[in-house]
Amino acid sequence: MNGKDRGDVRPGARVQVVQKQDQTSGKLTEGIVQDILTKSSHHPHGIKVRLTSGVVGRVKGILS
Repeated sequence: MNGKDRGDVRPGARVQVVQKQDQTSGKLTEGIVQDILTKSSHHPHGIKVRLTSGVVGRVKGILS
């Protein structure tokens, strides 16, 4: 599960996301998914989500 398929990302899941301003540096932010913002079933750069902290970013990893 790499965060590119919408079916792998669930509200309540702990994930690592990259925010828009951190795309060049690759800095990851960890948090819990509140909302899934991407409507398509797959996105090559990762599914866009909103975390419970309010951070919006694309999922780069799903933590167990």
